[in-house]
Amino acid sequence: MTHARPTFDPILVAVIGNALDGITREIGQTMLRTSRSPIFVEARDFATSIFGADCRLLAQTHYIPVIGGATPYAQRAVADFFGDDVHEGDVFIHNDPFNGGSHLPDITITRPVFWDGELVFWAMTKGHNADVGGGGVVGFNPGARDVGEEGIRIPPVRVIDRGTLRKDAWELILGNVRLRSLVESVLNCQIGATAIGERRLHALLEKYGTETIREATDELLRASARQVRAEIARIPDGEYSAESLVDNDGIDKSRSYRIALTIKVDGESLTFDFGASDQQARGFINSPIANTVASAHLALFGAIDPDIRYNSGAIDPIQVIAPEGSIVNPSDPAPVAACTVPTCEAIAGAVWVALSRALPSRAHAGWARWCTPATMGMNPRTGRPFGDLHFLGKGGSGATEGFDGWDHLSPANTLGGLRSPDPELHELDTPYLLEELEYLPDSAGGGQWRGGLGVRYRWRVRADDIACATYGSGFLPETAPVGLLGGRPGIVQSLTLTHGDDEPIEIDTNSFYTLNAGDVFEVVSSGGGGFGDPHRRDAELVLRDVREGVVSVDAARTVYGVDIDPDTLEIRHDETRSLRAAATR
Repeated sequence: MTHARPTFDPILVAVIGNALDGITREIGQTMLRTSRSPIFVEARDFATSIFGADCRLLAQTHYIPVIGGATPYAQRAVADFFGDDVHEGDVFIHNDPFNGGSHLPDITITRPVFWDGELVFWAMTKGHNADVGGGGVVGFNPGARDVGEEGIRIPPVRVIDRGTLRKDAWELILGNVRLRSLVESVLNCQIGATAIGERRLHALLEKYGTETIREATDELLRASARQVRAEIARIPDGEYSAESLVDNDGIDKSRSYRIALTIKVDGESLTFDFGASDQQARGFINSPIANTVASAHLALFGAIDPDIRYNSGAIDPIQVIAPEGSIVNPSDPAPVAACTVPTCEAIAGAVWVALSRALPSRAHAGWARWCTPATMGMNPRTGRPFGDLHFLGKGGSGATEGFDGWDHLSPANTLGGLRSPDPELHELDTPYLLEELEYLPDSAGGGQWRGGLGVRYRWRVRADDIACATYGSGFLPETAPVGLLGGRPGIVQSLTLTHGDDEPIEIDTNSFYTLNAGDVFEVVSSGGGGFGDPHRRDAELVLRDVREGVVSVDAARTVYGVDIDPDTLEIRHDETRSLRAAATR
């Protein structure tokens, strides 16, 4: 079929752009409907993307933004490795953190899409698999001292060759994981989802032809670049600095690690300069360059016009400086498994604090950091092994100017994209009995706009020999969710473990534990930081929060300067005026 060269048509450009976006969503829906892993089906811990033949990112549904932002590096790694040795029917797999990957559990499956013998697109899925072998739990090894101890490292590999599965490569990968049947099903789910993407892209090519689509996608990228440059131009030129910490690296529990950032704005260009950050750690918190760029991008794009498409045009005006050998660009073979969580959160937090110095109305107060564990073992009720990330323990998001934070939404690496599992399904998939899951009053930072609430999440173990790896941050006052412009921080998080009839003990993050039947694990997650002076919050909103159990009567008085009668739950206006007047002197 021949197609005439098109005349530029902005409506057609929008139609093709929306079609590409829709295809990435359909790839994602395929994964949600075909995966056996709760990490995919319940939490949506993946991203789906379409690239051009030249590896420019054209469209994406970044269910989890830190994964989506890293995909261009993975795609480029595969394309550079194979060059012209790419054929119709091929499928490639990859997860190497030192060649375009982020951390080992985030496995990339990418499929070249041909039309009339010409490579036109790549269809990709990238998501967190439940097991990559090594010494970790669901991919997290707080004791790892190099990436080899974290699991199987997969350079760009052709896993399907012109439509035929390469059994040697397949068995090499699956022979290095413990949850073989689950991992195999997830990889097949990812491969099948890219096949759906290929089918839909073929239909689009059949309708419009390659030349029309190339012109349309070129204009889509130019439009996104214009939008981002306009957003950057709203930020006053200058340099804006901030620092953020990660609690520890799992090896040396006595020290924290520093992310140091300077945002440099020059007209319509913006640079993230991490040059003063700490050197790489011995433990698993190091962030490969793909993850560092993704973390900086998600924080910025979470603070500007939400209608901007995230594609290669949108990221063109943005540069990232991250010195090799530092915690934000470690040298091979540094361990990196926790990069997508505590280190990403610290990077995003630094971006928002720095941005608040330039454009306060667009910055987020601190989000609660990830604090719940990964667990793995045998579920006696199903007779099958399981791997689980405890998504039910999410904390609250930070407030912004004009808006309270969202409850139970964090961590920042997901920007709210991480879904909580259904509690009953969670109990079916795992040998756990959920004893408590409730919002935690006073967990959020107070402010003119307060943070979202954290939770108390407690479960009882109903099987023996469960491997448990805690990982995350936010267990120190210095890493609690920060308040902005007079807002208060969220609370410090905690983990508690009770063995049988023993007294509860507070346990560490970034550590290994073994859980047995009868043990009870409790998570107290923080709420988000507040934005603005709490004494400027409307007293009626404080009263509403007290009546709804969000804020205690004591906190209403001490944090917000609102005196509320504990019996009638009515505001004592004279005392409130006195409290607030005294606070402004």
